[in-house]
Amino acid sequence: MRSCGPVLLLVTVLTAALAHSGTATAAPLAVPPTAIIAADFPDPDVLRVGSAFFAYSTTSTAGTVPVAGAPSAAGPWTMRGDALPAKPDWADREHGFWAPDVSRREDGRYLMYFTARSAATTRMCVGAALADGPLGPFRPVGAGPLVCDAAEGGDIDPASFVDGDGRRYLLYKSDGNALDPRKPSIIWLQQVRPDGIAFVGPRRELIRNDHPDEDGVIEAPVLVKRPSRYVLFFAGGAYTGNGYSTRYATSTSLAEPFAKAHPPLMTTETLGGAVQGPGGADVLGDDIFFHGWQGRARWTYRADLGWADDRPVVRGSLARYEAEGGALNNARIREGAAGASQGAVVAGLDHEDSWVDVRVFAPTAGDYTARVGYAAGYGDARHLVTVNGGTQFVLDYPAHGWDVWREAPATLRLARGWNTLRFQHRDRWAELDYVDIA
Repeated sequence: MRSCGPVLLLVTVLTAALAHSGTATAAPLAVPPTAIIAADFPDPDVLRVGSAFFAYSTTSTAGTVPVAGAPSAAGPWTMRGDALPAKPDWADREHGFWAPDVSRREDGRYLMYFTARSAATTRMCVGAALADGPLGPFRPVGAGPLVCDAAEGGDIDPASFVDGDGRRYLLYKSDGNALDPRKPSIIWLQQVRPDGIAFVGPRRELIRNDHPDEDGVIEAPVLVKRPSRYVLFFAGGAYTGNGYSTRYATSTSLAEPFAKAHPPLMTTETLGGAVQGPGGADVLGDDIFFHGWQGRARWTYRADLGWADDRPVVRGSLARYEAEGGALNNARIREGAAGASQGAVVAGLDHEDSWVDVRVFAPTAGDYTARVGYAAGYGDARHLVTVNGGTQFVLDYPAHGWDVWREAPATLRLARGWNTLRFQHRDRWAELDYVDIA
């Protein structure tokens, strides 16, 4: 194997991560997501009006479209009634409404998109309603739904998006998997006039259900514009269990294809089991809201959201940083490491001046859980860990054998944004695979 001198890999590998099977018991999350509405409030959509916050959800015992209010994103949240008490004439009276989205128009009125079952087609369709205030009451607009194509399985999960140039768009999903898991489920982008109701030109496909771990389902789109790219959040998998997850895709232009990031941004596993089946997410500034199962109900949670080179990072959800993507001194990269994450590790951390610097990202300043993937085969090893050139501690690596990968837990105090962790030889020998940060 070739020995390396000082090396700086310019691209830091950043992906959400699942804990490896066969690793040591995972450390608890330093700061897990917070349940802000501990009641059935699925598919949350959150709107800020001045200093007040409003949240809307799928139908529950609280109403057709329950609405809650709070003085801040973190709460406290209180139920404020039913934002859409009157169903449109075209909607089936026996079924609830799904995934509402509320935005403020240029004329000061509030536009709600919602999903309801069409009495005529028996498929889910996208409708619209208007109100003079965020609490409603919202009144349905028009004699029929905005989007309703039974041949494509119906249409669900509408969301509004206003680009930096002021153009307004409607996103939604064609519900092909409602007909057959093998049929396409597609997230569409449709430009609309400033009223949010009249369409402009044809719709455009952004992504479809084409990845094996999506279980044939993608849904719940939310689009965010960052300085260097557009970020499309969406959910994948069956919503009924732990297979549901929050994901994202990116593109530099609305006219170009969106590329999905893998693996997901949030899963039950990456959240350490703190939330079951995280999905139905909405993004507002540096906050991400989503639901998760608690018994037979789906509670609404909030977590801090950060942007690492305009890619999302959620506090409390494991993000993986490959050790071989760091800067090395008197050490080397070993390719073809059996069982290692992405097949490569940092080896040769055997001398006093052997170290690797790994850059990790923190959405906000505070304590974070770290899980360091390693292998040690000639007795228990130790590294001196330095955080941002200051705080130091010794990390122990109990020996289990070479190419037998385990995790060493630690709690780190990180600054907001990018942080540098230096792993330096202390005692005996260990190879470094990755650092997971939650």
